[in-house]
Amino acid sequence: MKKEVLKNKTFSLSFNPKQVVKRLLSSLPARAQDVIVGRFGLNQEGKEMTLEAIGKKYGITRERVRQIENYAVNHIRKAPTYEKEVAVFEELKNIVSKMGGVISEDDLLNHLGKDIVTKKYIHFLLVVGDDFNKIKEDIEFKHRWHVDGELAEKIHNALRKLYTGLGDDEIIPESEIVSSFLEHLKDVSNEFKQDEILTRWLSISKNIAKNPLGEWGKSKSSNIKTKGVRDYAYLILRKHGSPIHFREVAKLISEVFNKKAHVATTHNELIKDPRFVLVGRGLYALKEWGYSTGVVRDVIRDILKKNGALAKEAVLEKVMKERYVKANTVMVNLQNPKYFRKNKQGMYTVV
Repeated sequence: MKKEVLKNKTFSLSFNPKQVVKRLLSSLPARAQDVIVGRFGLNQEGKEMTLEAIGKKYGITRERVRQIENYAVNHIRKAPTYEKEVAVFEELKNIVSKMGGVISEDDLLNHLGKDIVTKKYIHFLLVVGDDFNKIKEDIEFKHRWHVDGELAEKIHNALRKLYTGLGDDEIIPESEIVSSFLEHLKDVSNEFKQDEILTRWLSISKNIAKNPLGEWGKSKSSNIKTKGVRDYAYLILRKHGSPIHFREVAKLISEVFNKKAHVATTHNELIKDPRFVLVGRGLYALKEWGYSTGVVRDVIRDILKKNGALAKEAVLEKVMKERYVKANTVMVNLQNPKYFRKNKQGMYTVV
């Protein structure tokens, strides 16, 4: 018996998929059996054959191979051997229903098959089973199977609405996106309103995905589809929540994402990316936290332009919120007459 674990739920297949398929194929003529075996990869390697390859083997056209395949599937559904396996198909239907009633093909097969060969046999059972319906992938969604067409359409519409409401580079914790998703699924049965089912439905979408830290957003965003050191560094800093030295950034990229990140490379990437701001000796922060770019002199200038004339203490206080530098560094810059001047009231302004 093969066991299947789904987070806090455990399913067991009481049958051997390979043996069930063997019994179903026994009702077919030899050539039809061979076509099905080739087309669905029902062999020791789990290797599928193209229509063209099978056609060459038998000296027939691709269209004729397709006709034989369709005949074979329909024949199996009407054969007495199919009726004898009704309990198998009921069991599969029950599992699909408990997993949410609508599920991506990869997700379903990965849960039910421990290896590629077993997955091929289970896939064939889904194809011939009367209760299972496959919707092929499109620009919005992955290949998915369902046992309830009305529910499938509700999920599709909810995913579309959820995507429309997301910002291009927005990052959302899983708990929050599940809550938002639920807002668009109010008329769905409560039995499906479980986190493991809702996240499984989310994974059907091609437009919504999660990053290596388990946060969700639009799949095209670099915050979700991480491509290199810069994107990993951004996620590290965002998670850390405060400025961090580039050496530590490189170290955390290796530890958290299991990606090689050389210190020098990491530093160079941080320098080149406008999302990061150097706020001290080797210390980097995210610009989105409110840090301004430039050297200390630039920071002082921006502060004075924004706030007007300020006393020395006020300038020092505001700069120290922007940069991790010594007070003396701020004063040296402030006293440069090329850029700043002190008025009669002892307040500093921009030249």
